[in-house]
Amino acid sequence: MKIRPLHDRVLVKRLEEERKTASGIVIPDSATEKPDQGEIIAVGTGKILEDGKVRPPAVKAGDRVLFGKYAGQTVKIDGEELLVLREEDIVAVVEA
Repeated sequence: MKIRPLHDRVLVKRLEEERKTASGIVIPDSATEKPDQGEIIAVGTGKILEDGKVRPPAVKAGDRVLFGKYAGQTVKIDGEELLVLREEDIVAVVEA
């Protein structure tokens, strides 16, 4: 299934965090927090400003981003859990 977010929304796949500590202890699923990093899968056309112009998004598909723990709406597509959030909910872009 192909999905394209509308306006200033982006579709993000959460990146799984390491479930093992440095000393080798495995952390169970119930004790882990939701990751606050993800990879952008799809991007909308941009934010519509008050004067009717469209401001293009500052992020693109493939970018690795940081976002708030409780930001966005979780959706399940083809058995995969993805997150739809507004561009303004993105805190930063992680650069290599």
